[in-house]
Amino acid sequence: MCLGIPGQIISISDAARQMAMAEISGVQREVSVACIARDPLTSLIGEWALIHVGFAMAVIDADEAAKTLTALRDLGEVQEALGAMAETAAGLEQAR
Repeated sequence: MCLGIPGQIISISDAARQMAMAEISGVQREVSVACIARDPLTSLIGEWALIHVGFAMAVIDADEAAKTLTALRDLGEVQEALGAMAETAAGLEQAR
């Protein structure tokens, strides 16, 4: 399964190579915008995109980005809770 994480394009770092800086959950990372390139490339600044392994795969609107980020945070919290439950269950099993 592939997971695209919303990131906002904040600058064009290398127009010739179609590379841009994106901010993803507070972390800046250089990504390829070749899949979403348009003329002028600078028109991507401020846009939200789904980013997967260093590639901006699709432009999305800010509302969709916010909903996706919330869902990903919620999934992380669920995963933490499931991990804690598993540890508790393992501890109870060892106590028997």
